[in-house]
Amino acid sequence: MELFAEIIVSFILVVGGSFCLLGSFGLIKLDDTMRRLHAPTKASTLGVGGVLIASMIYFAAFADRISFHELLITAFIFITAPITANFVAKAHMHRDVKERDLPPTTGKYGWAGYDEIGDGPQPIDTK
Repeated sequence: MELFAEIIVSFILVVGGSFCLLGSFGLIKLDDTMRRLHAPTKASTLGVGGVLIASMIYFAAFADRISFHELLITAFIFITAPITANFVAKAHMHRDVKERDLPPTTGKYGWAGYDEIGDGPQPIDTK
């Protein structure tokens, strides 16, 4: 049983480390802010999450105790990484992209982040 647990932990560590390596490589090599944003978000969720799950399996198999700290950290990262990426993307759009440069939307309110009034989304007159 210990050999099987060691193999599982090792495999998850290698996969998690690979995601972290690819995410850091993508952060360095990608040329645009929006492209750069994608790589570390995936690296943090999949890479660090994999390392934390491997740690949970290790302590459950070899220390005979279940550690919920790693599970809570993994859940926190899985929840906050996409939200953080969304905020960074919106900040980039507001700083560097004009509304006229964006593609047309099919939604009722268009690009709601670009409202001039500032009191929420306004209906766009499509006449």
